[in-house]
Amino acid sequence: MEAYDHQVLDASAKEIVEQAKISGARVAGPVPLPTRRESYTGNRSPVSDKTSREQFEIRTHKRIIDITEPNARTIDALNRLVVPAGVFVKIKA
Repeated sequence: MEAYDHQVLDASAKEIVEQAKISGARVAGPVPLPTRRESYTGNRSPVSDKTSREQFEIRTHKRIIDITEPNARTIDALNRLVVPAGVFVKIKA
């Protein structure tokens, strides 16, 4: 799972873990991975002050949830789950 906002990411991870446990699957996680930080620098003004710069930063937070022994109820529950906007979920089989 990836998101720019760690609070939304943690809430989504908690919801996924609860649904997986209710359906009877074994769950390991969520495990937080290192946060990727990207910095961007740009001019404050394109004309007058060339030496004046402005810096921006984007942080990408990641979590891993390992679901072992899933059954049909687990897959149905996770497919019906609505994830908030801004949270990207990648499923690897």
